[in-house]
Amino acid sequence: MGTGQELYNKAKKIIPGGTQLLSKRPEMFLPDLWPAYYSKAKGCAVWDLDGNKYLDTCYMGIGSCVLGYAFEPVDNAAKAAMDSGVMCTLNAPEEVSLAERLLDLHPWAQMVRYCKGGGEAMAMAVRIARAATGRDIVLFCGYHGWHDWYLSSNLRDANSLDTHLLAGLEPAGVPRGITGTSIPFVYNNTDEFLKLLSMYGDKAAAVVMEPIRNDQPAEGFLQTIREETKKRGIALVFDEITAGFRLTSGGSHKVFDIEPDIAVFAKAVANGYPLSVVLGRSEVMSGAQKTFISSAFFTERVSLAAADAAIDYHTEHKVWQTLIKTGERVQAGWKSAAAAAGLEIHVGGIFPLSHFSFKFDNKIDNPLTGKTYFTQEMLERGYLAAPAFYASLAHDNDVIENYLQTASDVLMKMGEIKQRGDSFALKGPVCHAGFQRLN
Repeated sequence: MGTGQELYNKAKKIIPGGTQLLSKRPEMFLPDLWPAYYSKAKGCAVWDLDGNKYLDTCYMGIGSCVLGYAFEPVDNAAKAAMDSGVMCTLNAPEEVSLAERLLDLHPWAQMVRYCKGGGEAMAMAVRIARAATGRDIVLFCGYHGWHDWYLSSNLRDANSLDTHLLAGLEPAGVPRGITGTSIPFVYNNTDEFLKLLSMYGDKAAAVVMEPIRNDQPAEGFLQTIREETKKRGIALVFDEITAGFRLTSGGSHKVFDIEPDIAVFAKAVANGYPLSVVLGRSEVMSGAQKTFISSAFFTERVSLAAADAAIDYHTEHKVWQTLIKTGERVQAGWKSAAAAAGLEIHVGGIFPLSHFSFKFDNKIDNPLTGKTYFTQEMLERGYLAAPAFYASLAHDNDVIENYLQTASDVLMKMGEIKQRGDSFALKGPVCHAGFQRLN
């Protein structure tokens, strides 16, 4: 057990849930063995508290660092802003310059608000849509964070959110009075969406969804949603927190030529600095004037400057093209390696957000034991890895070539174990899937 796991055991006693983010819990990767904490990170290299160096070939800051860790053009802009004062009684001029840059990328929009986290930004977007329309109901698909409006769906049906990325999300602490105000539909199921519209169309404030995450939109799906929401005066909110800045500079909706009423960004927009953005049409965004949305640290200067520099570099160097090519190469490498090893896997996700899952028969091992073993073996070979790969500019040719060779070696070893009829020799517990309470 390394220093990181020792610290994590201490953290679980004084920090409810152990970490601030579910996706960073060591139990989601390799219980008892995951390094847990970092001392520094640069490019796609990460050093743990014991000085061990790993290459991050999984989530790259949970998708926030598409340019790589400690990316100098962005960090230099942040440091300059820091040297000029992080906070002040007056406002930072970067609020305006960044808004103009964002609106240049999204000419259908006229107004911008800022906050810090993705879930917080989605809550802001929903509040603005409700204020603008004077309605309460939200129809949604996909994962949109931890706030009451979203978790309230599980008050209506305890399993409502199970197919929207995370299973087992308990709505404890969410007021039962808002039961039935957030209603899910399945991505690409146009008939289900139209049925919900027939039931709630005159009461719906917003339709909230990711334009894309794992699957390509079916023909006519996004177009139907845009047409029907416009017809009924419902605000269409695109959650671009995950997909944004990966398929183009700005929102993935630009690729599909669908213009929402509100788009929400976080993660990659500032390459790891805490900033989220809600932008949209003035007639909807003006709802922010009818309600109260205000926080001191929404005005913090450093993240605004970082975002300006990140977007500038991303746009000038067409970074998304590299992300797509890298992810495409990784997906092809996984498929080839699994086939050579005699393993059946399912590969999915847009290229910059790739993932795979094992297809085991559950008689000896299941997909979770396979995932845990893969992570365990890759960690021993110097990689922070999982059956996922979030591409960044720091994943150069040498990194990808060595990663794919190492992953191929591990998959071959797994295939040999399966051929013998043996089970995977895990050195700790099986990893978690979804939300689970920690002891």
